[in-house]
Amino acid sequence: MQAYKLKGKIDDAGNLVITEPVKMPPGDVEVIVLQVVESASSTNPKTESQQEKPKRKSKVKSLRELLENAPPVPPDFDPEQARWEGLKEKYDL
Repeated sequence: MQAYKLKGKIDDAGNLVITEPVKMPPGDVEVIVLQVVESASSTNPKTESQQEKPKRKSKVKSLRELLENAPPVPPDFDPEQARWEGLKEKYDL
């Protein structure tokens, strides 16, 4: 199975509309839909100091230490791409 990542929308009638050309041979396809969800951070900008050291809490001591010492997420990290990579690996796409 070959994987393709395409952009699309759901219209008012509830139909999936692919918003870019599809260059695939005719035949059956399996569709996996990932809905884009705006994160709270995009609507609520943080100051530079808040982004550098996020506060992560846990009641489990070993997890608390792990989270406190974990490196920050890189600025170019794309959660949608990570989700897609996970799906490709899980379903062997």
